[in-house]
Amino acid sequence: MRKLIRAHRQLLLTDDLSDSIASHSYRVSIIGWFLAKMEKADPYKTTMMCLLHDMGETRTGDHNWVHKRYVKEFNEQSDAEQLGGLPYKDLEELVCEYTKRKSKESILAKDADMLDQILLLREYEWQGNKEASVWLKSKNKGKSTVYYLERLKSKSAKKLGAAIYKENPADWWNNLWTPENKK
Repeated sequence: MRKLIRAHRQLLLTDDLSDSIASHSYRVSIIGWFLAKMEKADPYKTTMMCLLHDMGETRTGDHNWVHKRYVKEFNEQSDAEQLGGLPYKDLEELVCEYTKRKSKESILAKDADMLDQILLLREYEWQGNKEASVWLKSKNKGKSTVYYLERLKSKSAKKLGAAIYKENPADWWNNLWTPENKK
């Protein structure tokens, strides 16, 4: 997964080589853990779904929204072949549950996936990527909309998403400066 570069690079006109499926899945997992705690869901289950949510892309590749218009992915087949032969069924069951999006944990895992995309786009926007700004505020029938926030399901994800849109990516370190070294 660390060798698979995410496909949105093509449309966002960026050469961010630090953004791989592995780095994305890791950050989604951390976000998912917090969402599960905030929503009183199972943090283990949510985090595992987050870790595994793009596992099939190791076989199918990552496809952006343009690719998906022209390419059929065989996700169920790749998931079954990749995880179905393992001695424990847990991973396959978690991926299946995530795909169905019926459980609270699977919905939170998808919210975490979306929040990571918002974070990434805000980071790119902060660096001056105008295409990232377009993605963050897409046009919907001539009316400007905050596209990603509308797709979030949980209260906690909507709250975090709104904060990500509002805050600057570097704000977390603004009050950490000190002239003193630790003794």
